[in-house]
Amino acid sequence: MNSQIDWDAEHRRTLLESNATLERTTQSLTRSHIVATENEQIGTEVISELEGQRERLLRAKRRLSQTDEELNKTRRILNRMRIGVLTNKFVLGLIILLEILILEDCLNVLSELSSSI
Repeated sequence: MNSQIDWDAEHRRTLLESNATLERTTQSLTRSHIVATENEQIGTEVISELEGQRERLLRAKRRLSQTDEELNKTRRILNRMRIGVLTNKFVLGLIILLEILILEDCLNVLSELSSSI
């Protein structure tokens, strides 16, 4: 009979230990599930934020490309203006040179006229 009591007590102790282990495992799984749910929520928020940043970067890239195109157009306009200014300076220099030559000839003619009088 004593061995039967020992067997029942041992069986009861094993069942209680197994039940405690099962309870700890259930609690651990519950905590793991909570952590997994929180991680999933954080991951969803991060993905959403990254999508927003991607859109902002794409808009910035488009604006940068447009700005680059406008700068190229402006550069071409400024080059044409620079060529026009240089051409005008050259023409103005020629006009001044011609006026000086004409004035010199006029002075020579006046000088010759006055010396002949």
